[in-house]
Amino acid sequence: MKRTLLSPTLAVAALASAQAAQAQQACVAPEDAADAVIYAMPMAYDATLKACDKELSADSFLQSADGENFIEPYRGQQDERWDGTFRFLKVFISAQAEDGDDGIGEMISAMPEESLRPFVDGIMGQLLADQIKPDTCNKIDRGVELMSPLPAENLSGLVAFIVELVDLDNPPVCRADGTVTVIPEGPLSE
Repeated sequence: MKRTLLSPTLAVAALASAQAAQAQQACVAPEDAADAVIYAMPMAYDATLKACDKELSADSFLQSADGENFIEPYRGQQDERWDGTFRFLKVFISAQAEDGDDGIGEMISAMPEESLRPFVDGIMGQLLADQIKPDTCNKIDRGVELMSPLPAENLSGLVAFIVELVDLDNPPVCRADGTVTVIPEGPLSE
């Protein structure tokens, strides 16, 4: 599947997407989706720097001290956001297993939590870096710079809200009452 990433945040949003047709499926709490955004942001940032090393100029936002200042609050919160990220991953992996992922989801879900975190940390950055195309690097840089004034909690909450609103894929994001958000037919459901 070919994906174009407009920003590291959108890469994380793709992981947190929802599917209206599977309304009976387990859902991800919005707080856990927001935790997953904060947890994954440093990996997405580092993956972007790796993939865009030759594409970004020395004065680009991501290559500057401003870029490091942007990502530092996310790095500082990774440990405290792991529990929510772990809950998100359990639902995500379960949804992938239901979609027929040839046993990989089952293998991952059988891993103990203390083993899963280093596994996630080890592969996520590489997977994200592999998805970033050179012609998107300057767009990602511009997008991150536009998002940079937002505190980490606001940005992660906004991403979780957008994922809930547009109902991208799966796993679905729960409503506040614990039910699954189902978007009626219309322009946002296409």
